[in-house]
Amino acid sequence: MSENIPYEASELYRIRHSAAHVMAEAVLVHFPEAKLAIGPPIEDGFYYDFDLGKGEDGKPNTFSEEDLSAIEATFKKLLKKNAKFEQSTKTVAEALEFFKDEPYKVELIQDLVTNQGVTDVGIYQHREFVDLCRGPHVPFTKKVRANAVKILRTSGAYWRGDEHRAQLQRIYGTAWHNKEELAEYLKLLEEAKLRDHRRLGKLLDLFHLSPLVGSGLPLWLPNGAILRNELEQFLRKAQLDRGYLPVITPHIGNLELYKTSGHYPYYKDSQYTPIDVDDEQFMLKPMNCPHHIEIYRSRPRSYRELPVRLAEFGTVYRYEQSGELNGLTRVRGFTVDDSHLFVTPEQLEAEFIDVVELIKYVFDTMGFHDFRARLGTNDPKSDKYAGSPEIWERGIAAIRNAADKVGLQYS
Repeated sequence: MSENIPYEASELYRIRHSAAHVMAEAVLVHFPEAKLAIGPPIEDGFYYDFDLGKGEDGKPNTFSEEDLSAIEATFKKLLKKNAKFEQSTKTVAEALEFFKDEPYKVELIQDLVTNQGVTDVGIYQHREFVDLCRGPHVPFTKKVRANAVKILRTSGAYWRGDEHRAQLQRIYGTAWHNKEELAEYLKLLEEAKLRDHRRLGKLLDLFHLSPLVGSGLPLWLPNGAILRNELEQFLRKAQLDRGYLPVITPHIGNLELYKTSGHYPYYKDSQYTPIDVDDEQFMLKPMNCPHHIEIYRSRPRSYRELPVRLAEFGTVYRYEQSGELNGLTRVRGFTVDDSHLFVTPEQLEAEFIDVVELIKYVFDTMGFHDFRARLGTNDPKSDKYAGSPEIWERGIAAIRNAADKVGLQYS
C-alpha cells in the first residue's frame, strides 16, 4: 500500500480548501450580488462556482480577464489579514434560515436531509464570510501564503453537471506551500501548453474535429491513423503474447442487453437515446462489458478453460455535455483498449499481477514511469454493485495482495 498521506488528509488539501473560501470572499467584494454554489479543492488547486445572474440578453453574466485580475489582487490582500477559520454547526432549520438567500446552499442542505438524514450541518466562517462546509481548513488565512496562490482561468459550469440547470461561472485557482512551488507549477503549465495535444494535432495533421460531423466525434487524418495503427499493433502483440483472445463487437446493441447488465438504469443520462427499429430498441454501444460477457456465454464453458482473457479495441459512444468536450480527452466517440478476464477466485491474484505487469510493460515502453493507481471498491450502501459483500471483500483483498507483491503504489 502507498505510504503517502492521502491528499484529502494533507496540509496542501487544507490550504487549497481554505484558499477557495477566501477567493469566494474576494469575489463577493467585487460582485456582492453573486450567489455561491460550491468550492472544493481539486488535484492541482481549487475552484468555486458562482451565479452572477443574467444580462439584458438573457445570457449568464461572466467574469472578464479584468475581473479576474481585480479579484486576485483582493484575494491576496484578504489572505494577508490574519482571520481565523472557525468551525461550528447549525441545525437544519437554522441553516435553511441563514442561507435563505443562497438557493444553491439551500438545495445542498435539503439534499443532505433527504439523502443522509442529517439534523445539523457543518459551517466554516472567517471574518464575515460564512459557508456550508465540513472542512478541513487551515487555522488562519495567513497559512495560505499570498505569494503562493494564483487565479488561473474561468469557465462556464452547469449546476451539478446538469445542462438543464443554471449555468454558473467557475473560477479555477491554485495554491501551494510557497512561491517556489507555485513558480514550478506555472512553469509546468506553460510547458504543457506547448505539448497540448490539440495544438500538436493541428500542427502534425493528426486529427480534425468537424462541426458538420458532430461535436466530440474526431476524424483521424492519415498521419494520425498511421500513428494509431502502429500503437494498436504494438498493444495487440503484447496482449497475444500474454494469452489474450481478440474479439470484435458491433457498434450498437439491443437496449435489453444494457438493462440486463445493469448499465442502462444507472448510466442512462450519459448514453444516447435508444433507436426504435422493428419494434425493438437499440443503443449506440456505451461500453464493451456486456458484449464480452455474451461472448463468454455463447457456449458452455468448463473451469478447465479458465482463465479466459478477451480483448478488443472497441469503439463506444457516450453523451458528454457540450461544455465538457475537450479535444481528444473528452469526446463522444472513442476507442477503448478493453479487456475482460474470466477467472476462478483462486486465479484472481495471479491474473491481476499479470495485468499490472502488462500495464507496466506498456508504460515503460512509452516512457511513462511516474504514475499512480487508485483501488476502486464497492459502496455497501449503494445498489449499483452486483455480487455479495463476501465476494467483494475477497476480490479486493486479492487485488491488494497482488498490488503489494509487485510494488504498485496505490490509494
